[in-house]
Amino acid sequence: MILSLALMMSMTMAFAENEENETVNVETYRFDVNMDRLSYTLGLSSDQRIFVADFMDAFSLDMVYAACADKEDRKALVDMAIKRNLGAARSMLTKKQYHKYLMLLNATINNRGLNK
Repeated sequence: MILSLALMMSMTMAFAENEENETVNVETYRFDVNMDRLSYTLGLSSDQRIFVADFMDAFSLDMVYAACADKEDRKALVDMAIKRNLGAARSMLTKKQYHKYLMLLNATINNRGLNK
């Protein structure tokens, strides 16, 4: 918990430094997931739910970190965060659950304009 707080504070400070060069909407990169709805949609077991909640928290932090990065590095960091997230999802979800999850994540990324 303390580590997460320290990480978020350092990312906020990094974002403040980048604010002079370019304005980035960090909310576009934040992925706070309603785990009840995601669990219901994917039909997660209780064990899967815990694991998915963990890798979604990590994904959200990775994406906020990408938002705080320089413009040149941002796309690579977003791609790396997505690959890491999908790798974790593939290892825990069934094929059917993973397919649904992939569609949801793809739609979210497209709707937020992060695929550019």
